[in-house]
Amino acid sequence: MNRRPSATRMLYFAAVVLSFALAAASYATRAPAAAAAGRPARPQQMGQAEVRRARHSDTSPRLPDIPRPAVSLGLGREIKPIRLNPNRTVNLALQPDGALQSSFGAAHPGQTVKKPFDGLGSGFIGPQGAFEVKFVPPDTTGAVGATQYVQWVNAAFAIFDKKTGKPVFGPVQGNTLWQGLGGDADPSPCATNNDGDPVVQYDKAAGRWLLSQFSVSKGKFAQCIAVSQTSDALGPYFRYDFAQPAFNDYPKLGVWPDGYYASYNMFDGLSGGRACAYERAKMLVGDPSAMEQCFQLANTSFGLMPSDLDGPTPPPAGSPDYFVALGFTLDTLDLWRFHVDWANPANTTFGKGATHQPDATLNAAHYNYACSGSGATCVPQAGTTQQLDTLGERLMFRLAYRNMDTHESLLVNHSVDTGPPNSRTGVRWYEIRNPSAAAPAVFQQGTYAPDSKHRWMGSIAMDRAGNIVLGYNVSGSVSPGIALTSRSPKDPPGRLGAEVLMVKGAGSQSASGGDVSRWGDYSGLTLDPADDCTFWYTAEYGKENATSNWHTSIFAFKLKKCK
Repeated sequence: MNRRPSATRMLYFAAVVLSFALAAASYATRAPAAAAAGRPARPQQMGQAEVRRARHSDTSPRLPDIPRPAVSLGLGREIKPIRLNPNRTVNLALQPDGALQSSFGAAHPGQTVKKPFDGLGSGFIGPQGAFEVKFVPPDTTGAVGATQYVQWVNAAFAIFDKKTGKPVFGPVQGNTLWQGLGGDADPSPCATNNDGDPVVQYDKAAGRWLLSQFSVSKGKFAQCIAVSQTSDALGPYFRYDFAQPAFNDYPKLGVWPDGYYASYNMFDGLSGGRACAYERAKMLVGDPSAMEQCFQLANTSFGLMPSDLDGPTPPPAGSPDYFVALGFTLDTLDLWRFHVDWANPANTTFGKGATHQPDATLNAAHYNYACSGSGATCVPQAGTTQQLDTLGERLMFRLAYRNMDTHESLLVNHSVDTGPPNSRTGVRWYEIRNPSAAAPAVFQQGTYAPDSKHRWMGSIAMDRAGNIVLGYNVSGSVSPGIALTSRSPKDPPGRLGAEVLMVKGAGSQSASGGDVSRWGDYSGLTLDPADDCTFWYTAEYGKENATSNWHTSIFAFKLKKCK
């Protein structure tokens, strides 16, 4: 089954304890520096949450009134190289995928609510000027709100009118949002750096925007979070700067009734996944005492994804936020439950025991990491020998949660290699039901690879009628484009429908030298709060043969069976 050797599995718990102890010791060496900066972590016992308040917090002006930093929109390259899962199992001998869908499923009637229009990328011009591509990959993220769509790529963001698709603000540098935070004497590193890895979310229950960006330059590690005062993405915003103890890579945020939850992959002093909760109730009113509660995991845990609430029905009262990652053992998924107590952080728990083991390990059909999980390239493009990367050793954004009254559902995906006889990259997706159960399990799963093309960099969600839509990139004998597929609750388990090509690739990313293999690193599928039926998707695509002159697209799609 291409699993880890049994000896490795036998040493699992010893590795966990040792790496957790090393992580705790590493963090302890940073405590005096944090205290000197006025940001002491509350003393804790083994296994208890690290507790902090924001280093800086304030209320911003409206975005059009914030002076923009006088530096280029572009970077020479992404601020960081690929930092891979240290526990991945390289596919030395590919085996057939255990949940392969090798043909197209049934067509599901749908309509394009908003035709594809270009987001940030080469040639984009908005009210604040032209956007210039100088870095790869774009790290495309976006979300839909009451009247607007916000898109953020690695170093810049823009706001669009939802009805017309026209930009109403931007492009501006990402760190425009943080200008003035901390003042002139002690400016937030998010104001002075523009390091990317953004996340855009819309808190549908509160009708607020949630925008976040990290700082990792010059040893200044921070996660900055801004919450809009209203449903207007133009602001003002309540802004928070939370110091981090090491390189907080690949941040991902989820909205939950009792908090904003985040995951990180830690490097440069710490090693392993990190899970944090932010005090949503206080951040919605701009309270400077809003807390962050975090757990540093052992280096056996990596690439966690926090659950993000879709739909008007909240989870049952007192439900934890769920975190899922590809398992330490191949062909598994690990699931954690994050119970937070804002009144008494000593009661906050994450996973099992002092070393935060997963609450459950779920068996999955056999999968091979795309590109062997090695950071190599494996996705071909038309007209060039240059291949693209996949980040095949981690889950893709989002872990979408929905309460269907009769059951709770979690949806997530990652990129895999289908294995012999016709190896290609496909999208493995899962639905986990009732994650609070004593022994949760994968309800259905599948690897969508219905022909010889390659599919990767997916994002998945469910509408209020239980229809599932998966968006992704497609390439191979064609240049990289954007497609989607869907399923209805009446379809056979684990099977997705026909493919709908939304944006045809018209060029490939290639040249000699440079970071032309980088792609993604993620895409974003979100539900429109106005009807809970319309899916809005943003992703990268190829428009012309060029070096890193990437483009992004935004569109909205609705299945007719959702009423």
